[in-house]
Amino acid sequence: MNQEENNHPIQSSSTFLKGALIGGLIGAAAALLFAPKPGNELRGDLSDKLSLVTDKTKEVASAVGDKASELAKTVSTKSSDVAKSVVEGTHNIVESVRSSSADVSEELADASNKVKDTTIEAAQDVHKELNATKY
Repeated sequence: MNQEENNHPIQSSSTFLKGALIGGLIGAAAALLFAPKPGNELRGDLSDKLSLVTDKTKEVASAVGDKASELAKTVSTKSSDVAKSVVEGTHNIVESVRSSSADVSEELADASNKVKDTTIEAAQDVHKELNATKY
């Protein structure tokens, strides 16, 4: 049984109810047809049973329609919530990447300046040593 069937147990038992209703109608029709009654009385009973079945069918159809409408609203709400969460998550990720990118750029610039300064100092030291060894 999946989560949706657990949330809406009427849907999982609706097949059984339909089968029971159809079986009951067939049994009632068979009982009426094989009962020793006059034709007028039998036709009246059949007409009464048919109107009862029609009313029950309309009730079941209405209940199923209401449940389907309710389920559609729930699905719509849940999908909107999921879409909102995805959009917010995407924005958070983009902001994190931008922030990290700026931090990395700053660190790279600092490291580059340190390497440049160290290289200049080393070049000056080498130049001084070279000049000192020439004389």
